[in-house]
Amino acid sequence: MLTELKVNEFVNLIASDTPAPGGGSVAAVTAAQGIALTKMVTALTIGKKKYAEHDGLMQEIASEASTLTAKLVDFVNKDTEAYNGVSAVFSMPKATDEEKTARSAAMQNALKAAAIVPFEIMQTCFDALKITEQAIGKSNVNAASDLGVSALNLGAGVKGAWLNVKINLSGIKDEAFVNEYTQKGVKVYDEACAISERVYQAILAIV
Repeated sequence: MLTELKVNEFVNLIASDTPAPGGGSVAAVTAAQGIALTKMVTALTIGKKKYAEHDGLMQEIASEASTLTAKLVDFVNKDTEAYNGVSAVFSMPKATDEEKTARSAAMQNALKAAAIVPFEIMQTCFDALKITEQAIGKSNVNAASDLGVSALNLGAGVKGAWLNVKINLSGIKDEAFVNEYTQKGVKVYDEACAISERVYQAILAIV
């Protein structure tokens, strides 16, 4: 399991000549780091008299952040598994027409799975950005910069995941599927990137 590797082991694996883990898994790790920072900020705020009026909100954000962090960590493995599903198709036989048809169908299914996982990473980043924005001005000001770094990591996660959605959509012949995930992806991308930039600019004005 990728998520059980030490940091240096994971980084060295990425740097090797194996194509996975690749950009999708890295996007998930980046995003997980982001929302983990948001969780940290809530931990540094909860119980502080100065922020007592926001204690309930911080508790809610902390709970949601824990759930989202776990999801993004899980996507580190899922994205590589999806890529491996695509790679496995290349070893399928293609000597007969029947084998070629089966191979083609398997590839289409594998590409769809490989597009859906990074889209779900994008959606999770979007959810994480929404709760991160709620903490601005209501959390420990000494950790304000960490919210900014959270927003940057989550924004990078969205952008990286979107590239992985697009490259897999490019090989899918199902036009309805491609149109659906293109439209949904653009919407999540635009909204998430807007929040990421908004949070970053708000933090710049604070620190």
